[in-house]
Amino acid sequence: MFLVDAHCHLNREYYPDGLADVFARAAGNEVKRMLFASADVATSREAAALASAQTDQPEIFALAGVHPHEAEKVSPDYLAELEEIAKNERVCAIGEIGLDYFYDHSPRETQRRVFSAQIELAKRIGKPIVIHVRDARNRSEGDANGEVAAMLRAGGAEAVGGVVHCFSGNAEDARAALDLGFYISFAGPVTYPRNQALREIAMTVPLDRILCETDSPYLAPQGFRGRQNEPWHVRSVYEYLSMLKGLPLEEFAQAVRENGERLFGWSM
Repeated sequence: MFLVDAHCHLNREYYPDGLADVFARAAGNEVKRMLFASADVATSREAAALASAQTDQPEIFALAGVHPHEAEKVSPDYLAELEEIAKNERVCAIGEIGLDYFYDHSPRETQRRVFSAQIELAKRIGKPIVIHVRDARNRSEGDANGEVAAMLRAGGAEAVGGVVHCFSGNAEDARAALDLGFYISFAGPVTYPRNQALREIAMTVPLDRILCETDSPYLAPQGFRGRQNEPWHVRSVYEYLSMLKGLPLEEFAQAVRENGERLFGWSM
């Protein structure tokens, strides 16, 4: 079986003792490919460097992008720097980018400006987009999901496609993403007992549009909550979603692998 963690953070700050044990635990659970997510130019470089240096399993691919939390901190040259990083053949998408009105670490207008510029970057270089989106606590005070969908449509993002990572929206948000040709990625929260609404959405997402991730070191699945999340925990997400879909785990895993390869251009 071949499991993919389609979104994880492997930065040195989270794993100061190195990744050898993390990779060994992943191998023991058949997690053979990981997508290393980025938050700014520096972590984009870090992700690309690890992806290039890792020649054994797990295969590592990387994102290059500025997270909405970091939008206020961008340098005047950040787009050129991201474009240069994205020339690395192991960098397969621009991300994670989007809007976050839950924490508002950057002013909303700044978030929108940086997000829009990165949509244009993705289109210019022909790479898909990995979306981070989170509404305000009261959605009436900040409909980030609705704005992201509108900005993707206005920006012509369907030309390159992408994925909404760690999906947390409602059924309408899922439909908007699917209508744009985007994929939807589920993480540990789909396993939480109180998240029945998210599970109902997962059951409606077509099999050929689903990805699975950990978003580690955050959001450990049920059974591991309270501990640092790791890529091998993605197996729990696969097991849960395959159960929801009524499919054998291996068949579901193969479909998800093919989805990632189709979206990101990974080879079999």
